[in-house]
Amino acid sequence: MAGYEIVDVAVAPQDVLEANLTKKVAAIISKDPYEMRLLLAGEIPRIIAHYHSMQTAESIAQSLRDLGLVVIVCKDSELRKPSQSFMAHTLELRDEEVLFWDRGGQVRRIDSRDAFLIIKGKIRTYIETKLTKNRMKFSLAGTLLSGGIPIWRKVKEETKEVSRKADSFLRLYERKSAEPSVQMFQYDMDYSFLGTKMASSPLINFNTLVTQLREVFPQTIFDDRLAKRFGADVSSAKISADLEVNCKLIYLYHLNTISPNPSQA
Repeated sequence: MAGYEIVDVAVAPQDVLEANLTKKVAAIISKDPYEMRLLLAGEIPRIIAHYHSMQTAESIAQSLRDLGLVVIVCKDSELRKPSQSFMAHTLELRDEEVLFWDRGGQVRRIDSRDAFLIIKGKIRTYIETKLTKNRMKFSLAGTLLSGGIPIWRKVKEETKEVSRKADSFLRLYERKSAEPSVQMFQYDMDYSFLGTKMASSPLINFNTLVTQLREVFPQTIFDDRLAKRFGADVSSAKISADLEVNCKLIYLYHLNTISPNPSQA
């Protein structure tokens, strides 16, 4: 079907979730009130409905906005598109700008006037390691051939070991794009730029980095809801997909609260 596109409608969470509001939202999008209550609860914007045209989605969104909700409308393909952001390895803090370098020596400059949003979050990464162990195995055939003397032989056994690591991240956005301009991970940063403030702990260094960025970008919105929300044990692919969706919804939420009803991709 030409022009077919799934369009998502998401709403911001409510500080106080009233039963009457839940019923009204459920009626607008034709869902069960109990299911609707689960979708409206939480700390981050949640997708509550999908439509096959932007016109229908915007019509539903306006009805929800009339209830006082902050509503996000976005094409599903854009919402779930993997991020291609600049991965910073180190940086230089200046009075009203920051220079970021990646591992290849490429540089990106962000002026304090352009910085719009900093998202701080935490993800759980999984590392799978293959291990080969030697163990002794009882040999029935060998024992029978030896006249009943127990025979053991050495065999190699391959196993998998999965380790988990919590990793904090930062995403820096400019107002013009839902694509982060710069991304940083706690365990992938060279913190030598901190000088005498550099500590032996990557976590302390990362938190110092966050503080200093906020000082250089005082007008930038800071959102750390994803640092408090730690997902369950799921696959790495799902973690990555959920991260993209959650970050884009948070970006669009702040864009909506500053510029109501902006045109979305």
